[in-house]
Amino acid sequence: MRPKLGLIVPLRRKPGEEIEKVRRLGFETCQVSCWDMNLYNRGVAEELKRAVEECGVEVTTLWTGFSGRAVWNFTEGPLTIGLVPPDKRKKRVEELKMASDFAGWIGVDSLTTHIGFIPENPNDPVYTSLIDVLREVADFLDDRGQSFWFETGQETPITLLRTLEDVGAENLGVNFDPANLLMYGKANPIDALDILAEHIRDVHAKDGEYPRSGRQLGEEKPLGEGRVDFPRLISKLKELKYKGSLTIEREISGPQQIIDIKRGKRYLEELISRIY
Repeated sequence: MRPKLGLIVPLRRKPGEEIEKVRRLGFETCQVSCWDMNLYNRGVAEELKRAVEECGVEVTTLWTGFSGRAVWNFTEGPLTIGLVPPDKRKKRVEELKMASDFAGWIGVDSLTTHIGFIPENPNDPVYTSLIDVLREVADFLDDRGQSFWFETGQETPITLLRTLEDVGAENLGVNFDPANLLMYGKANPIDALDILAEHIRDVHAKDGEYPRSGRQLGEEKPLGEGRVDFPRLISKLKELKYKGSLTIEREISGPQQIIDIKRGKRYLEELISRIY
């Protein structure tokens, strides 16, 4: 069974245009990403659900951002991203519960997010207290028939594996982003795939480079132009009998983004045709 190709798109107050773009570009699935908590309302949910049904697109997960600052680097990132910063947890857990309501309204059974820079040391009080928070979120979602997917990148694969084991909930999974593992300098994506294989539920098709400094992330690249070995990655996914999507994420805006998405789609289609 070949993986379906998808595209990550932002949630907007009028979501139909983004879903129509997914259909127009020829994708079967999408992830919907939201960073504005005001959009978690019934009206937006109804419009999104209608657009998805009319366009025949499957939403594989609701990618849930948070309010407040999020600085995507190695110095301020640990203090601002995800559920790791203790002073941000209470509000962001409530935002995840809002996202859960929204996901239920649109008929999507998973939430995905960056947890943040999970400490490598399992004895760190920031880590041990984080596990309790993650159990709370996992239990809340499980009661609603929903799962919780951790996006890779800001932690080493073994730290993420340990976190999944320590939380111990059956409704946890991984949204595997090979470029993030490179851009954060955390792992070779092919090796990381071996470590996290049984937990992977969706895969971001994104490319990038290792960092060039100790403060800034590596550069994102168009598919096929960075260090992610997509032929090996897709071959490995086939070996693992992966059943999810390959969801293209290109984190730029404007006309070049569409050009890169189209090229990336053709690149993946050629690889999948050859490998499968």
